[in-house]
Amino acid sequence: MKVAASSLRKGFVLDMEGKLYLVLKVENIHPGKGTPVTQLDMRRISDGVKVSERYRTTESVERAFVDQRDFQFLYQDDEGYHFMNPETYDQIVAGADVIGDAAPYMQDGMTVQLSTHDGLAIGIELPRLATFEIVETEPSVKGQTASSSFKPAMLSNGQRCMVPPYIAAGTRIVVLTEDGSYVERAKD
Repeated sequence: MKVAASSLRKGFVLDMEGKLYLVLKVENIHPGKGTPVTQLDMRRISDGVKVSERYRTTESVERAFVDQRDFQFLYQDDEGYHFMNPETYDQIVAGADVIGDAAPYMQDGMTVQLSTHDGLAIGIELPRLATFEIVETEPSVKGQTASSSFKPAMLSNGQRCMVPPYIAAGTRIVVLTEDGSYVERAKD
């Protein structure tokens, strides 16, 4: 399906010369003089090579048909990350290059949105929030104000996070999966 270059967004998949490219970054540039252009940073899905392309905003590019469905994360092993379609019980394996920075925030049984093309996993989108337990953190200092002071903490997934001073080890917290930042104390 042909689409205008100016309508592309991060996460779209393009078909260029028979190869699939995942759009990582889009920048529309409108110079004072001359034709506006769209700068694309992409990753070739087959081998992971990063490519930069520049198109006039009126040019059209071929967008690949990508199937996005909810899948349930099962487990990870030497083959990769295993997911199951909850409707058909079909299983699919995604490589570490597809999962990328999302790996530490995946939990057993978590429902994720997996993008597939011809039965191959090419992208993943995690739920916005995830709950983890604080494994280790510094003790709070008496008299320290709660406003704008945070302390480092280690989460159960091995990631570091800055938390308010009243949070202690053993507390469950909610974090943003896109950057691992603290949101709130878990309500469970």
